[in-house]
This record gives sequence, C-alpha cells and structure tokens, in this order.
Amino acid sequence: MLAVSVAIGLYQALKKGRGQDNVEEFFRGSRSMPAVPVGLSLCASFMSAVQVLGVPSEAYRYGLKFVYMCLGQGLNCLVTAVFFVPVFYDLGITSSNQYLLLRFGRGMQLLGSLQFLVATMLYTGIVIYAPALILNQVTGLNMWASLFSTGIICTFYTTLGGMRAVIWTDVFQIAVMFSGFLATYIHGTVLVGGPARVLEIANNGSRLNLNDFDVDPRRRYTFWTLSVGGTMVWLSMYAVNQAQVQRYISCKSKREAQWALLVNQLGLCVIVTSAAICGIVMFALYADCDPLETGRISAPDQYMPYLVLDIFQDHPGYPGLFLACAYSGTLSTVSTSINAMAAVTMEDLLKSRLASTSQSKLIFISKALSLMYGVGCITVAAVSSVLDWGVLQGSFTVMGVVSGPLLGAFFLGMFFPATNNAGAFAGVAVGFSLSVWLGVGSSLHPPSPKTMGVLPSYTDGCPAVNSTHNGSMAVDAPSTWSPLNAAHDRSGGVLDFYHMSYLYFGALSTTVVVLAGLAVSYLTGPTKRDTIAVGLLWWDQGAAVDKQPSPGPQATPLNAMAKPAAEGHSPRAVRREPEQQQLKNCRTAC
Repeated sequence: MLAVSVAIGLYQALKKGRGQDNVEEFFRGSRSMPAVPVGLSLCASFMSAVQVLGVPSEAYRYGLKFVYMCLGQGLNCLVTAVFFVPVFYDLGITSSNQYLLLRFGRGMQLLGSLQFLVATMLYTGIVIYAPALILNQVTGLNMWASLFSTGIICTFYTTLGGMRAVIWTDVFQIAVMFSGFLATYIHGTVLVGGPARVLEIANNGSRLNLNDFDVDPRRRYTFWTLSVGGTMVWLSMYAVNQAQVQRYISCKSKREAQWALLVNQLGLCVIVTSAAICGIVMFALYADCDPLETGRISAPDQYMPYLVLDIFQDHPGYPGLFLACAYSGTLSTVSTSINAMAAVTMEDLLKSRLASTSQSKLIFISKALSLMYGVGCITVAAVSSVLDWGVLQGSFTVMGVVSGPLLGAFFLGMFFPATNNAGAFAGVAVGFSLSVWLGVGSSLHPPSPKTMGVLPSYTDGCPAVNSTHNGSMAVDAPSTWSPLNAAHDRSGGVLDFYHMSYLYFGALSTTVVVLAGLAVSYLTGPTKRDTIAVGLLWWDQGAAVDKQPSPGPQATPLNAMAKPAAEGHSPRAVRREPEQQQLKNCRTAC
C-alpha cells in the first residue's frame, strides 16, 4: 500500500514533463480534475485513521445512533454545494482566506490564515499519532518508527506530485479503507453466528438505539448533537476549510465541483456506516467479556486493533489489510493537510512579495513549504502522544475550537452585508475566546460516563482464571460495569458548559461570532450593501460572471474586478457601479 501511494506521487510528478509547469498546476491541478476522484478525495481527507479507530469504538460504547452523523454530513454537503462552492469557484481563488481579504481586508485574511495553519497542524498531528497507536498495540512496532515513516512518506509524494498526487492517492486509499472495514465486518459476523444474531445481541445490549432524541446537550451523542452539532463541525471542515476548498476549485466547472460533493457524501455515508456496523459486530463478539474492563486494552481507541488481531489470528494477511486501512486514512489526510498549508502560506503570506519571481522558483518554494510542513506535522504528532483525548474527540474538538470561529467570519461576510471590519474582528475574537475556554474547561473537568450516555458493558462471561491474550492479563473474577453505577458529576453553573457534548463547541462558537459581529457592526456603523464588490455575497452567484465581457481572450476574472481590495485598499472602495463603469474600472486595473 505504501509503495503504491509513492508510485502514484512519482507518476504524477513525472506526467507533465518532469514536474509541474506552474504553481496553478501544483496547487489546483490546473482546474481540470473530474468530479468522481475529487469527491472521493474529499471523503478521504478528513476520515483518516480517526475514522478507523474512533468510530467503531464510539459505536461500541454509545450504540448505532452514531450513524446519524450521516445526516449532519448530508446537511453540510447541501449547504456547502448551494451557498459556498459557487462563491469560491466564481472568485477563482486558490486560498479560501482570499475571500476574507476581499470582504474584510488584509488583517482578517492573515487572521484566517493563522487560525487555519494552527488548526490543521494540530489535527494532522493527531491523525499521524493514531496509526502509530495501532501499530504499537497490535504489532509492537516502535511508535516513533511509525510516526516518522508515516510523515516521511506523505511528505515525499505530496512534495513531488502536488494536488494531482494528493487526489489520486486519496482515491486508492479510500478503497483500501473500505476493504479493511468490509473484511472485519464479514468475518466478525460469521464468528457471531450471522447478521440476525448480531442484531439480537446488540438489541439486548441497548446498542440499536436510533430513537435517542434526548435534548440534553451534555449527552455525548443524540439525534440532535449528531445532526445539529455535527452539521456545524462538518461545515467548518468542508465549507471554508482550505484543504477542501482547494479541491472544489480544482474541478473542471462549478457543476463538477457540486457533483464532487455528492460523491463525497455517498462515500462518507458508506465509510461511517461501515465503521459503526463494525463497532456493533465488535460488541456482539465481546458482549460478555469487555476487553477494556478486563484490562486487555488500556483505551477505547484500541478496541478495533484488538478485535482484528483476535479474530484474524489464524488468517495471515488480514491483520495487514487492517493496518493498510489505517495507514491509508492517515496518508490521505496528512497529504491533504500538507498541500493545503503550503498553498495558504504561498497565496496568503508570500505571493505578494514574490510578484517578480519566476514560475520555476515559485514551484521550488512551494515544494520547500510542503517539506517544511511535513516535518512540522511529524513534530506535532510526537506531542499528540501525551494527550488524553480519544482520536475522534481530539480531532473534532480541535476543529470546533479553532475552525468554528473562522466559519463564523465567512457567515458574516457572505450572509450579512451590514457586517463591517470591526464587527468581523470582534466576533472572531469573542467566539475564539469562548471556544478555547470550553475546550480547556472540558479537558480539565470531563463529564462522567453516565452524563455522556455511555452504555453498559459486561465481564460476567470472562474466564475466572488468569489467561494471557496479546501480552495482556485477563481478570481473575468476573464483574459487571455499568455507567448507571458510576460516580455522578458535580452539576450546575459553569460545569454544565464544560460537560457539553464536544460536537456543540463549533456550533456555539460560530453562533457567538455571528451575534457579536452583527452587534458591533451596528454599533460602529454598518457597511452599506452597495459598497460590497459583486460576487462576495452568496446571492450574487453568477452576477459577477454575467457582468464580465463576453468569453474570449480579453475576458476578465472576478478577482481582477475586486483588485483594489486585493492590493490592500478598503473593500468599500469597490462599489456596485453600472455595468459600463464597472468594466471600465476593471480594464484600467488590468
């Protein structure tokens, strides 16, 4: 699997005459990619080993209701396709933060770039750490060797092949991920006694709990946390995140970009459902002897590797398939992140200072940035090993805390014309402060299993004598554990906020950004709608294109029409003037 991934990167690097011709090709694939591979790449980008490790264990502990995450993902794809993709595609930008430049000026662009780089670096570190945990627990491979091998391979083919290598390796890796889940599900189901038996055991263990509509925000997973909170988390990952926007604009057309989101949604549902079903099968296998409670594993994220080693111990090759599944998810996410961080640094921070630099030097700098961020991600992964979060909660918390406020800034810009620069900055500051406070507080004061809604697990079917399994000792005497008997939380006041489901962190911070931004904007003087450039509000979709000259060699893109803002002047200088005057100004700027 590693060899194929490297080979794809080498092929894409050599395909266009020993390397990319320009930065456009390196970061956007010359905007010529078809919808299906882009959609599968979108699907792979944020699933990673977080999905391989986290979702089965969450389904094991909280039940099949986790599949409601598909609803949140579906709403996210719909909102992104209808409102965000047309705006970004028509602008013709490489970095999503260039929108913030056109709407709110250079300061907000720099703030957005900084937040993106911090969030992506932290997220990628967790993603690299996850398969290192798998290999360490299942095969005994040194964790540091795993961290470095993953990071080096990702950095290698991403630096060489650019966007095309990232997308086509993602397509291959998503297929490997699905194969790993499918093999585990089929063999586990056979061992239990068939699908009917799996459903019977899961139902008796309260795992088929699709009717959980509890509105308590402290419950970790309910219909509302997964649909409402999940939608906002995925919006911060898909609608405005550079790693995904970079894929939309690599498509042949705006319609192709929207179709890519549909392909992505189908892929997400298949992967999430497959992972959740694996968790249910795992519960059916260990319903009477929970590996975590008996000490065979030390953390919930180890459920899946323990299961694979256990059921495939007499089937050579299948444990390797699972490891390839985990590695595939990691490579797909890390390569995406490295390419996106390099693009943001080049487009938002360096390009204005490199106006006279040749394309060959720009390509060299872009590849050097990819190499630098690859090394940075490996370093963060080493730090991630000391965190006490599960991989799924850790990754989603990072995105909610850091990316949630940034999503609010895009909402203010696209949907609320009255928002001014002061309001945008104030909203992001308040929202970010709130989300950091919640993230830190929830780590220092975690809720009890009962508050989160952890389902009972049992050990009354375990052997009553000591035995070894994978180097771990079983318990001497059977016991039963239930969250109903666990210690209660101290509740009330600020602790209720700390105990809120981590899926709500992003939604709360985004909402606060919008409310605070609007309040400050109206207090300091709202922006007049006719001072906002055409194409920066979501209902202007296609308007800027309609106002351009007829297609031909002299046709001018929208970002040229908004050039005054891009050069550092106030966006208010770009007005909605009559068509002839607007075109005259455009030609003058060009």
